[in-house]
Amino acid sequence: MPSSHWTTWAWILLLPGCAMGWPKQSSSARSDIRDCTTSPPFLPPMVTDTSAQLNALRQRMQFYNISAYIIPATDAHMSEYIAERDARLAWISGFTGSAGTGVVTTKKAVLWTDSRYWTQAERQMDCNWELQKTIWTDTIGEWLLQEIPAGENIGLDPFLFSIDLWNSYARVLQGSRRTLVPIEDNLVDLVWGTQRPPLPTSKIYLLPETFTGSTWQEKVSGIRRQMEQHYRSPTAVLLSALEETAWLFNLRGDDISYNPVFYSYALLTTSDISLFVDSSRLSTEALQSLRAQCPGPLCVQVEEYDQVRARVQAYAQGDVRVWIGTEYTTYGLYGVIPQDKLVESSYSPVMMTKAVKNAKEQALLRVAHVRDAVAVIQYLLWLEKNVPKGSVDEFSGARYVDKLRREKEHCRGTSFETISASGLNAALAHYSPSNISSRKLSVDEMYLSDSGGQYLDGTTDITRTVHWGEPTPFQKEAYTRVLMGNIDLARLVFPSETSGRVVEAFARRALWEVGLNYGHGTGHGIGNFLSVHEWPVGFQSNNVPLVKGMFTSIEPGYYQEGEFGIRIEDVALVVEAQTKHGAGEKAYLTFEVVSLVPYDRNLIDISFLSEHQIQYLNTYYETIRQRVGPELQRQQLEEEYEWLRRNTQPFSRGTLVAASLGTLAITSLVSALLPDRQA
Repeated sequence: MPSSHWTTWAWILLLPGCAMGWPKQSSSARSDIRDCTTSPPFLPPMVTDTSAQLNALRQRMQFYNISAYIIPATDAHMSEYIAERDARLAWISGFTGSAGTGVVTTKKAVLWTDSRYWTQAERQMDCNWELQKTIWTDTIGEWLLQEIPAGENIGLDPFLFSIDLWNSYARVLQGSRRTLVPIEDNLVDLVWGTQRPPLPTSKIYLLPETFTGSTWQEKVSGIRRQMEQHYRSPTAVLLSALEETAWLFNLRGDDISYNPVFYSYALLTTSDISLFVDSSRLSTEALQSLRAQCPGPLCVQVEEYDQVRARVQAYAQGDVRVWIGTEYTTYGLYGVIPQDKLVESSYSPVMMTKAVKNAKEQALLRVAHVRDAVAVIQYLLWLEKNVPKGSVDEFSGARYVDKLRREKEHCRGTSFETISASGLNAALAHYSPSNISSRKLSVDEMYLSDSGGQYLDGTTDITRTVHWGEPTPFQKEAYTRVLMGNIDLARLVFPSETSGRVVEAFARRALWEVGLNYGHGTGHGIGNFLSVHEWPVGFQSNNVPLVKGMFTSIEPGYYQEGEFGIRIEDVALVVEAQTKHGAGEKAYLTFEVVSLVPYDRNLIDISFLSEHQIQYLNTYYETIRQRVGPELQRQQLEEEYEWLRRNTQPFSRGTLVAASLGTLAITSLVSALLPDRQA
């Protein structure tokens, strides 16, 4: 699934793409988005009237003497995916995308978001809201300078802004006589009142040892060694991201949909460990694990969740140095630690350690992807048989693939809301259907399925785009060029500790050659039964260098607005490359793709592929047959096994004609000649 984070230069490169001959986009009027120019305005059925919320918020703003209030789409842990009780931007605006910033002034309400969500915003927001098609903090700051007079105040919740983001706003407004005012009482929460969803009450449980890479005691000891080796010798590490505490203590919860995490903080010192969490929610096994070595340096003291700020403030009064990751620590916590006692890095040592999987974690993720491939293959075969009957729509398709996954061993649900998009909806990178807005799947349109599972042994994420009929030459070329980008990046050999943004262009090169591009990131890290978007791994400018043991998605795409969308996504492990010449002290790396589902032969124009790309494809298909084939047979899925064999036949220049026909086209021809044949 495309990441929410963009590279700065990816935006810049979109502009020359337009001048280089992108196909002309559809200009037909859209009936599924708002039109605020008519009287009365046209609003799609899913739009919510936000007048009452905005009026109530503006009354609160007046009480606090602020002229603007900034509302991010995150929580106090800088989570990308958030619980319903933290969906403040969605409640005030109607927009439910995972990336966006709202600003409400006394007269205006404006949303900033990126291109993945522009159409979604136009479908969900009423005419109280304006849409700004960018996400840059500088752009929001410049807008505030234009709209808010000098001498007035701009309010925000300091517990919803990271240190880096707060400083970005402060830099833009510096010297303008406009003041950023931290307001600890969240104004949206005050307006939301009793309608706001309650705190979670479900149990926080211990992840069985079978599914962990190390004991939590081993992890804590490893982090303490990093503290000792740091040149500033920090005495404590403050953990704010929910993934950090879940991973460190081998605990899981379900406070956020699709993410097995729980509300918590942790303060790890050289001699003590404090976990800030609702203690009543810890299972007996979890509490026993945390207290197994009490008293002592590996004894976890459980303190209440809302005590973290006071505890950190009290700790910071001593002769200490607190190590924080500025990307995930909020300004509200940062402010209670004196500057001379801070040890800052972009990411905490826990976040960095978690990103590099050990041998056991790698093995667990590989096995999870085999199991996941079975579910996806079952789904693709089911679609192949049922779409021609006209019995499948986007929503029913999404529910069916989710059902197939839940039936698999160790599955605990999906890793995000399934993207099931047909035709023009596939041009929206993060489109998800509902039972009131769902298109019928058709043999005459492309279909994009982006889905993933949460298994006890790993998190998965895979995208396949298919066409069951006769794709146009341009659709086939666009698909093949996306596939070429996927292959070119996956087979790349590069020095260890190379930044992902340095190699990311290989995924775009085949598209760039003909003036095409895509507007989202090329990949993101992925967890072991944690987040489907695991930072800081990936190909963006703020990702860390790639090293052996990291997992990342590789997901180039192409989106023709109003017509179709293409994305091919695989999860890959960074492994050591076998090079002709010795690498010396610095190893060379490449990728091992662990997603194991074949691509759509009907959309591949093999004439575009080089011999190296064909060889890679055939080797990949042989791997799929060897690893997934036996599992299909073990589960007695013989029809799926035959589908796998058929769709992983080796490619060669001689298969050009066969590849262009497609399985369904051949089936349709046979059905026409033999009408009595059963489907």
